[in-house]
Amino acid sequence: MQNQLDSSTQASAVRAPQIRLDSVGKSYGGTSVLRDVSLTVEPGEIHGLLGENGAGKSTLLKILGGAIASDAGTVSFNGTPARIGAPRDAIDLGVSLIAQELALVPARSVLENVFLGRWSNTAGFVRSRKDRAQLAALIEESGFDLDLDAPVSSLSLGQAQQVEILKALARGSKVICFDEPTAALGEADTENLLALIRTLAAGGTTIIIVSHFLDEILGIADRITVLRDGNQIITDDAAGYDTEKLVGLMVGRQVEALARTPKPVESGAPVLLSVQGLGNSKISNISLEVRRGEVLGLVGLMGSGRSETLNAIFGGDRISVGEVSVGGQKVRRNSVRAAIRSGIALVPESRKDQGLVLGRSAADNIALPSLHSRQLAGFIRMGTERAVVDEAAERVDIRGRVRQVEVGALSGGNQQKALFAKWLVEPPTVFLIDEPTRGVDIAAKANIHKLILELAERGAAVVVASSELEEVLSLSHRLAVMRQGSIVAEFDRSASPDEIMAAAFL
Repeated sequence: MQNQLDSSTQASAVRAPQIRLDSVGKSYGGTSVLRDVSLTVEPGEIHGLLGENGAGKSTLLKILGGAIASDAGTVSFNGTPARIGAPRDAIDLGVSLIAQELALVPARSVLENVFLGRWSNTAGFVRSRKDRAQLAALIEESGFDLDLDAPVSSLSLGQAQQVEILKALARGSKVICFDEPTAALGEADTENLLALIRTLAAGGTTIIIVSHFLDEILGIADRITVLRDGNQIITDDAAGYDTEKLVGLMVGRQVEALARTPKPVESGAPVLLSVQGLGNSKISNISLEVRRGEVLGLVGLMGSGRSETLNAIFGGDRISVGEVSVGGQKVRRNSVRAAIRSGIALVPESRKDQGLVLGRSAADNIALPSLHSRQLAGFIRMGTERAVVDEAAERVDIRGRVRQVEVGALSGGNQQKALFAKWLVEPPTVFLIDEPTRGVDIAAKANIHKLILELAERGAAVVVASSELEEVLSLSHRLAVMRQGSIVAEFDRSASPDEIMAAAFL
């Protein structure tokens, strides 16, 4: 099953370049996000980039991938300085960047996205049959489960990421930069991807990977670089480091424990969220109740309907049957505005597509849902706005210097924090949270877990969907297991992971 992957990677092994960065730096509007980074990555190496959100990891990958240009320093390939001013420059050098926010055409098929702009042709005629055969073989050997003709818009986030990986493989990239590649994947897909990365590296492909899953990095990387606040802390062999030592280097301070236990729900606490018989083309007969102070976890395999259920409750996905009530009052169907007015908030799975206005600052995004409460005769009371925005930003640890930066230029972790902060100005009655800690560092993860439990303790009804089973188990009072768009089982928090996964699979 490995023959095509092995042959393609071995063919590129001798051409994989040595990459050298000398004093590379980057600033935005006078704010330095990367300073004086110097390191060398050898051909066929798996190099892990580690650090807190905002440390500069993604910025460094974007410089290598041509998404942004550095302000200082040089990048050399095999000893020759390279000019990487655009993604095309990086691609011509054999570098592919697979970023957190994917660059795909939603209306086009998997096949079209992989070969867009570079179809095989003879005498000007496209040879799509050859490309189809090549992609089918790559899909089979990578372990991905994708339909070549499915539009990307119909795929889950994890499947869309797989399409990006296939693009890099199909163009024969010699250097692949991954930014949080397993953040949106389930356990089986994660294992397949890590095995694929090892195979590619063994064949001579250079891998540079950013991840907040420290155990994954330690299990796969040859060497690591730790960044903190834009500064290079260490570059060293991965052997000899453990997660505790890495956290100390990354954070420079003690981090709160991730393990938390939710406080018991008060006896007789009223039902705040009631969902009865909700259904559309993606979900069927969804019924659930969440009481004041309770956290309900939604678990299931990728494509089980977790995200679709939250979007339907919030009014983002149209429903054809069923009803949603908050505090005993029915919420008008298929209306996000009505859901928000009823006290429902949603932290969506996709920050880029559903959660943030990327061209506005983090502060503007935080202020947006509650603008109406600060209007007087059509004017915004700016003093009040600054005060409430600062308070919400501080609760999620968005530091003052980045609040005025365009949110699209921030790290994925800071974007995730902004998603939470925008609902904290006027705390909701019902909080729907999809993949709460996707792409965030260990310190931010602890902070978000603490915030979720505090919201419940203050009286909100919370629904959390996550592909990390341990995360859901630690946060939830009860769990609902989804499969093929329906809730198929319910457990209390004492259930074992094996019981829950059996319900999700069988």
